[in-house]
Amino acid sequence: MLDWTDTHYRYMARQITRHTWLYSEMTHAGAVIHGDKNRFLKFNEAEQPVALQLGGSEPTDLALAAKAGEAYGYNEINLNCGCPSPRVQKGAFGACLMNETALVADCLNAMQNAVQIPVTVKHRIGIDRQNEYAVVRDFVGALSVQTACTTFIVHARNAWLNGLSPKENREVPPLKYDYVYRLKRDFPNLEIIINGGIATNEEIAAHLKHVDGVMVGREAYHNPMVMRGWDRLFYGSSEAPVSYADLVEKLFRYSSWYIQSGNGAALRHTVRHYLGLMHGLNNARMWRRILSDVSLLKNNNGSLILEAWREVAKANVFLD
Repeated sequence: MLDWTDTHYRYMARQITRHTWLYSEMTHAGAVIHGDKNRFLKFNEAEQPVALQLGGSEPTDLALAAKAGEAYGYNEINLNCGCPSPRVQKGAFGACLMNETALVADCLNAMQNAVQIPVTVKHRIGIDRQNEYAVVRDFVGALSVQTACTTFIVHARNAWLNGLSPKENREVPPLKYDYVYRLKRDFPNLEIIINGGIATNEEIAAHLKHVDGVMVGREAYHNPMVMRGWDRLFYGSSEAPVSYADLVEKLFRYSSWYIQSGNGAALRHTVRHYLGLMHGLNNARMWRRILSDVSLLKNNNGSLILEAWREVAKANVFLD
């Protein structure tokens, strides 16, 4: 998610779930090619497996960006055909590409020809008021024939290119999970992953009866510990989930290391992603208040994380 799932968030997520596939925030291919590659592509090896999500509509640029992503060690390259933001539309990419199937095919083929790792696509079920199932069926069907792409991540809402903000586009268009289920029935040889409005482990389990995978975005960001049971529930792991205390210690060490790396590294860059970690616990509000206090953050000292944790620890009984 743009501006959210950066390397600091992904490092935290990987400490909570060892097996879940992680995705980068969307990065424009042009920024990768012409900008500071370290800024846009560098990540911590502990994050793997991790996919690089690219935005763009120029096959040559996307191929070059995909190749750079592979060289940096990403495990998958994902083409975004689902973002409806005005900024993205001005660049003629994102969700508006669903109206340009032939161009999407050219982009995917160029990317796949440039790399040895999988190339996947994320998209909506339609644009504006295209309400018929045939829209997404034909989009997926055409790409499955014209490209080597076999993994489709489907946000089960339409994208309205006019009249709705990006936030409203995540909430107003109705969810049509049955459309995604139908895609799996119509294309049984493809990997179909469902996305959109999924918040609980019970919902994930219910969707997995119909599709191959589930992508969770906002809930995994605002309530990261929802991921704590995923290794056991969905990957068959017998390893004990990370305890709150151990997780806090790891994040303290990581943030301290990051601050010491210099080049403008600031505690606020990491802890902004930690605010939802104590969701549902006593003193969660105190945790958020301390880690978002500008005057405290100015000290740029990772021990602030431990200070906030002490407020939570003394107000809860932990059995893990």
